[in-house]
Amino acid sequence: QVQLVESGGNLVQPGGSLRLSCAASGIIFRFYTMRWHRQAPGKQRELVATIDKEDVINYEDSVKGRFSISRDNRESTVYLQMNDLKPDDTAVYYCAADGGAMGWGEYWGQGTQVTVSS
Repeated sequence: QVQLVESGGNLVQPGGSLRLSCAASGIIFRFYTMRWHRQAPGKQRELVATIDKEDVINYEDSVKGRFSISRDNRESTVYLQMNDLKPDDTAVYYCAADGGAMGWGEYWGQGTQVTVSS
């Protein structure tokens, strides 16, 4: 049974930082591309950051220079370090495990709420 469990969401003031974690189980983690997405109220879900099995990283333009994605294959966990948070970063953040490069499936977590407000 595959599980992705996000944690670390919280209420934070503008300019603050948070570190999100996504712990995976039931998959061969090191072969999966891991992604962070977010969905703000009334908006479509958007891709925030991606790290593939070769540690190639990509970011959505609005988070470049502020967010950092990383992974620990020994712990089967992907992280999203978020600095200089802005009210527009308020959203539910989801992690996803994409095994498409290996012909495997895609899995999603349940999400963690990030609220940036003074």
